[in-house]
Amino acid sequence: MAQAIANSAARISPLGYGLIALRLFVMVALLLICVPLHYLWRLLGLDRTWPRVFLAGVGMAAGLHLRRHGKRVPGALLLSNHVSWLDILALSHAANSAYVAHDGLAQFGFLKWLCSMNETVFIARDRRTDVSHQADAIRAAMDHGGTLTLFPEGTTSDGTGLLPFKSSLLGALEPLPEGAVVQPVLLAYADVPDIAWVGDEPGLDNFKRVLARLRPVRLDVHFLAPLAGDELANRKTMTAAARERLVQALA
Repeated sequence: MAQAIANSAARISPLGYGLIALRLFVMVALLLICVPLHYLWRLLGLDRTWPRVFLAGVGMAAGLHLRRHGKRVPGALLLSNHVSWLDILALSHAANSAYVAHDGLAQFGFLKWLCSMNETVFIARDRRTDVSHQADAIRAAMDHGGTLTLFPEGTTSDGTGLLPFKSSLLGALEPLPEGAVVQPVLLAYADVPDIAWVGDEPGLDNFKRVLARLRPVRLDVHFLAPLAGDELANRKTMTAAARERLVQALA
């Protein structure tokens, strides 16, 4: 698969590069429109709508065509499989979601800026002393009624199956805030071998491959039944139950 990906990156046609240029132009235009509106909204004390409008618009510019299945619970913590950088754009559109992300992203200034505008909660898995602060940040975000998404695999997979779910990523949510809803979500791409970002493929190469596609990126977003009862007992039961839901949906 890695060799096929490398070959496809090398075979981007002139038309493909034209599509890349057009889509990048649209994305930059969206950024220039949405950022000033975001700061205006903040000055007025209004909801932070524009970052998610931007992310949803970037997804549409990238060719994302979404189909939603099941009922989304507003304000839930979503536990999703992770296949591509497109996942962020898709769930921003389909679920109006912010994200729980590893603090490694915060080392990149531009990415940190974009993530912070979308109310991303950064967590540090290797600093146990920060767990209480991380839990407070996550709970504050959930108390405001916003939807949060966490990718328990911790990295991207090839989309044909699931990697092990890391319960440590939910450590900041133990115990679970009172009244919190945890809902598994399955992201199923129609052309997953052409979309997945796996192996040693550089991120820029994957980005160009996706933007050079002539065909739309078809994605089914399945909102599965929320966890309940003993499934919510602790982080290990939550990750195990969520993964089992996704395995059944994949089958």
